[in-house]
This record gives sequence, C-alpha cells and structure tokens, in this order.
Amino acid sequence: MTVVLDHTTGKPRHPEKAHRPDSAVLRKPDWIRVKAPVSKGYAATHAIMRENGLHTVCEEAGCPNIGECWEKKHATFMIMGDTCTRACAFCNVKTGLPGALDPNEPVHVGEATAKLGLAHIVVTSVDRDDLADGGADHFAQTIRAIRERCPSTTIEVLTPDFLRKDGAVEQVVAARPDVFNHNLETVPSLYREIRPGARYEHSLRLLERAKELGGATFTKSGIMVGLGETTAEVLALMDDLRAAQVDFLTIGQYLQPTRKHAAIDRFVPPEEFDALRAAGEAKGFLLVAASPLTRSSYHAADDFARLKAARHAALGR
Repeated sequence: MTVVLDHTTGKPRHPEKAHRPDSAVLRKPDWIRVKAPVSKGYAATHAIMRENGLHTVCEEAGCPNIGECWEKKHATFMIMGDTCTRACAFCNVKTGLPGALDPNEPVHVGEATAKLGLAHIVVTSVDRDDLADGGADHFAQTIRAIRERCPSTTIEVLTPDFLRKDGAVEQVVAARPDVFNHNLETVPSLYREIRPGARYEHSLRLLERAKELGGATFTKSGIMVGLGETTAEVLALMDDLRAAQVDFLTIGQYLQPTRKHAAIDRFVPPEEFDALRAAGEAKGFLLVAASPLTRSSYHAADDFARLKAARHAALGR
C-alpha cells in the first residue's frame, strides 16, 4: 500500500486518497520523456521563488516541463497557499484546510516578476472554497501589484471555478488580465470520477461570463486526454467551448502523479494530438496547442504572441 507524504511536513499529502487501492502505473513511451532539471537557469528561478516565499504549480503539480521552463525563467505562480480544498483525482496539489491568506503575497509576486524580467506571467491558485469570494479579490490584488511594478508585462490568470461564489469572476475580470483561463480538465462523463467537486456546465458558464465582461481579454481553457474519454466527447467539448466564445484551447496527456491518483487509460500518440489540433482550428479557435507534454502554461508567452497575431489576422488587420 502506497503512502504519499508531503516533503515539507512529513504528513500524508493526499489523506482523502489514502483509502484508494494502488493503481498500475504504465511505462511512459519515448515521446513523453523529459530530462531532469539541473541547469543554472533552473537553480536561479528556484532561488527567486524561495526568496519571495512563493509557491508554483510547476512544483506542486509535478509538471514534466519544469526543467525547460525554469531554465528560461518561466514559472507559473500559485497564490493563496499550497493546500487545496478540493480533492480532484488527477491533481498532485495537496488537499486539506488551507491557512490564512498572506496579505503581502501580491506584492511578492510583483517583485518576483520584476526580478525574473518576465514579459508574460501566469498566475494560478489552489481552490479556496473556504473563502467567501473563493480568492477572487486576492487574484485582483495580485494583478494590480504586477501592473504597478511591471506595467509592460502581460498577465494570464488560471482561476478555479469559484463555484457558488457570486461576483467572483467579475472581480477578477475587472482587474483586466490579458488572458482569463479556466480549465475544464476533462469531458463531462468523467467529471464525477476525475473532478467531483466541480460542475461542467458551471465551468463553461464561467468562461462565457469572462468573455462577456472582458471584451478584449482572451479566454482560454485546457483538457487532459488519456483518462478514458472518446474522440467524439472531445470534439463535443470543443463545440461547447466555441459556443462560449473561448479563444484558446490546450490539450495534453494526463500523467498519473502517484499510484493513488486516477489511472492512465492510455498514452495518446502524437499523431492523435495533431488531429485534435486540426479539428480545433477548423472549429474556429484562434489557437489550439496540443501535444503529449502540453500544459496550460507551457510556452504561455509565445502562445500569447500567437494569439494576438491570430486575432489581428481574423480581423483583417
């Protein structure tokens, strides 16, 4: 029986998954292997994060691209602590009762953005169902702190769903992020198993509302494949996102963090990702990023430039 411990406390990282039987871990195919992070750039980024007392989803979620991204001083800041109130079957972020918000965190994120010299920054968070606004005001404060210190930096937020938190999305969009991202994660038929604390239709409406409020703000969403979904379900999800006027879709391979997490149904080969990208582009997304190692924030700065170019082209400029 596997017990997953948190490296900082020595306590179970996923107490809600302790009762689950160990699942088989499939051997990774050659197309999905990455190098261990050992570069000087990686070390420098790590030092800046620790100096400012910041968390990153790169570390907490065990992202396979951390070596490549941190070498280039690209990181996705995870605000509002490292403990999530949800217990999604796919996620490696630890679950429990979070602590109080750090009122200085927005300033620290702004300072770290300046030190890293970021042209584009991604800010995400744990779910904070314990907060009256789900953390929406903290997102807004962080956006404003980045703008104050780095006025030329473009800002992408990857928010939770703010389920049952009236007015939350309005607070975040009012702070004027350049990209509003919220991930659907998977197809509706798998929500009960993979994302039990969320509601598919609510997440769609959140994205639609962000577009209604945001005007020029790009909207974005992402999913994982390899969890047991069918191609027809993925194509239907694309239609739902386009109906909500979402601009950008990311599709990546699900990777099982531990034996206590949802098992991988299969490793999707690169040619199937190519076909999904082509299908999404045909449905009208401004941009579709699809590959085994694609993640929501992977190559975010380059993708933002591509988004702007695609919009200009679509408007005939």
